[in-house]
Amino acid sequence: MKYTTIAGCAAASLALCVTSVGAEELRLSHQFSPGDLRHRIAEIVAEEVAAADVDLTIKIFPSGSLFKATEQYLPLSRGQLDMTVLPLSYAGGQRPEYNLTLMPGLVKNHDHAARLNDSPFMDEIETILNEDDVMTLVPGYLAGGFASMGECITSPEDVKGMTVRAAGKGFEEMLQAAGASIASMPSSETYNAMQQNVLNALNTSSSSFVSFRLQELAKCYTPAADVALWFMYQPMLITKSTFDALTPEQQAALMAGAAKAEAYYLEEAKKEDAQSVEVFRAAGVEIAEMTQADFDAWKALAQESSYKQFVAEVPDGQRLLDLAFSVE
Repeated sequence: MKYTTIAGCAAASLALCVTSVGAEELRLSHQFSPGDLRHRIAEIVAEEVAAADVDLTIKIFPSGSLFKATEQYLPLSRGQLDMTVLPLSYAGGQRPEYNLTLMPGLVKNHDHAARLNDSPFMDEIETILNEDDVMTLVPGYLAGGFASMGECITSPEDVKGMTVRAAGKGFEEMLQAAGASIASMPSSETYNAMQQNVLNALNTSSSSFVSFRLQELAKCYTPAADVALWFMYQPMLITKSTFDALTPEQQAALMAGAAKAEAYYLEEAKKEDAQSVEVFRAAGVEIAEMTQADFDAWKALAQESSYKQFVAEVPDGQRLLDLAFSVE
């Protein structure tokens, strides 16, 4: 499928229509560094598509070099960008239902996250994505924890008076209920914010803690372990009209690459938590542990803050919340 005229380009994403000669090129943008797991997911799909030899290439723009970290979703939905790997709650301002993909205590562990990916709850999220001309290629959840520039954080009492970055609306509401002040920013900006003492502490994924070198600034790290409060949905997405405009062979190559990347994503996500502990410990950072009692205290706080707010603000919010919690 070659587009030889501007009129031909109008049938699909302008980002996809690169040239009248040679392979088509899809542009994939994300905020993460080239050493990050999410960049590797993008590479796997790009490599598999290239190996399939179907006149399709994927050009990856890492580190927010094409669009800023929190500005990926709108260009994707408008056909100005073909693909992204995105923490979906970043788009919660456009679609408040996405805030449920980063909600305290909703995901128990990585295997539970995999079951969520294949559930009626995620089917509902996919329907909303499709309404914005977006579809999922690679689903994936990452776990995370707390890092602090001062005292360790395990229970709600520990964040009182701190300025904390939390990543999503549900966590922000819970932390505010615990007495914290909130500083909102993408994870790619947290290093500078800690360095400038804008942040006292933060939540982010195990992958981001390492890829953004936060062990250089933290004094205490509370990782995801047997008890994990923080899980965030971070899928690879594609503009649906772009996908639909591909040939059947190109679509098949893309989906085969996505299947390989999804399996790798789950396997590596499980490893990232333990690997992050090793990195922080080697940097001399104190390692704290969240107990089940700590987790229960956070979840009780979330039920009275973030869960309640979600149900109050989102049409059909209670049904979505119930669907999410129905996944065993």
